[in-house]
Amino acid sequence: MTEIILIFILVMSIFAFFVMGYDKSQAKKHKQRISENTLWTLAIFGGGIGAYIGMQFFRHKTKHTNFRVGFLMLLILYVFLIFWLLQKDSPILT
Repeated sequence: MTEIILIFILVMSIFAFFVMGYDKSQAKKHKQRISENTLWTLAIFGGGIGAYIGMQFFRHKTKHTNFRVGFLMLLILYVFLIFWLLQKDSPILT
């Protein structure tokens, strides 16, 4: 079960990273964008690490305090979740 959760977080983070890059590209071209609700949904449901890294890497949404703080909080949450899942005594491993 742990491996499934970790793979899910990895896949969602990679996807969120690329969605942030795509949205930045669309913003530069003044074309149709990804909604902020979609970005938040991806970040909350597994993509928090990738969304934060994508925000920093692509310099996208960095002027929006709610994204800076919220994505950072999700990054911290997911990092703690990953460490917790990887602990030998984690109840989820049984």
